[in-house]
Amino acid sequence: MSEDREGAGGSSELRHDSQVGGYDLTHWYTPMGRTAARLFTDIGRRVGAHPALTLTLTIGIGAAFLTSFLVSRVYDAVTERDGVAALDVPLLHAAMGLRSPGVDGFSATVAYLFGPIGMPAMAVVAILILSLRRRSLTPLILIAASGIGSLLMTIAGKDIIGRHRPPLSDAIAPFEYSPSFPSGHALNATVIAGVVGYLIWLRRRTIAARVVSIAAPVLIAVVVGLTRILLGAHWFTDVLAGWLLGAAWLALVVTVHRLYLTARRRGAPSARDPEGLSGPMRGARR
Repeated sequence: MSEDREGAGGSSELRHDSQVGGYDLTHWYTPMGRTAARLFTDIGRRVGAHPALTLTLTIGIGAAFLTSFLVSRVYDAVTERDGVAALDVPLLHAAMGLRSPGVDGFSATVAYLFGPIGMPAMAVVAILILSLRRRSLTPLILIAASGIGSLLMTIAGKDIIGRHRPPLSDAIAPFEYSPSFPSGHALNATVIAGVVGYLIWLRRRTIAARVVSIAAPVLIAVVVGLTRILLGAHWFTDVLAGWLLGAAWLALVVTVHRLYLTARRRGAPSARDPEGLSGPMRGARR
């Protein structure tokens, strides 16, 4: 099945997303990368590249959940020895010294925009805009899977550790009562802003535009995390864990998307072939 027969969306993905500047996203430099690309392509030829993308991300979500569990266990051991957590109280007190009506209002706005209501709403808007403009299911799959993964990672960490938030006397209303570790705001902002920024980065053709598309998600993640400390909603190590877990999950999502692009370039159809075979294999059968 050729790219043209699969529609403009599929052709556009290969034409615009496979290479950024002089870097070919479908080229793998390590033996592990080449092996992964070969396996993903084989699966894509049998079930379709989009189903393979969805399946791989689903497996990745399970891995992300396990990672959050393991990080939580390590965190538990570290805090008992007063490791990085020794920074929590001093940094909270330093953040409290920066408070003012304007700063507090800005921080509360950020918390709402990137909270349980604002973040999903922005993700849906991004899905609609990117999917419709590109006439492709890829943005939908990537953003939805990223959000589900980050949510499950947050749930895993909070339920496993059950860490208490900073004292209410040090926090700014409205108060939050769910477990503190990790910071869901920081984790989700890192992942969602990161994957949207990545999708935008793929289509930018100037250096300045590419820099902005990467710098903006980084700035968003940093601001969201720091404002959580300033509000007294989280300890520093909660935010740090959110950043690190989010960055790890984002890296996996980007890698899986690169595998998808590689499979498409190597002839895997977007969806399952009616005969269950890709174009070249079907031709051989005839």
